[in-house]
Amino acid sequence: MKAKGLTKETIQSLGMYDRNFPKFTVGDLVAVSQWVKEGDNKRVQVFEGNVIAMKNRAASSTFTVRKMGANSVAVERIYPLYSPLIESIKLVAKAKVRRAKLFYLRDRVGKAAQIKEDLSAKGKARAKAAVAHLQK
Repeated sequence: MKAKGLTKETIQSLGMYDRNFPKFTVGDLVAVSQWVKEGDNKRVQVFEGNVIAMKNRAASSTFTVRKMGANSVAVERIYPLYSPLIESIKLVAKAKVRRAKLFYLRDRVGKAAQIKEDLSAKGKARAKAAVAHLQK
């Protein structure tokens, strides 16, 4: 579902506006569970990677997740935040970055493309609160 096609009214009618996703920012490692339809079957597919961009546009908000696949092939997906296809978003780890967009990671490979984990007390508290929030 395209993010541009979503309006505040359609999101509220679908019940997607009041979803309890954890608060994540650029650089965080997230696992996005998405409904996938293959023929007659529907299943949940999990995509885990780093958030490299967020676009906050009210009902049209999106976030971009990048993961390194097999043979160092990177895969990026852009998700509308209020998409009915997203079942859940889990915060795996917080990260410490100094940029709003991490597009420079596209040019880096190996260890240079790693993001430092936020080990401060504030970052640990946010990660712990997000995990506790998901377990409710």
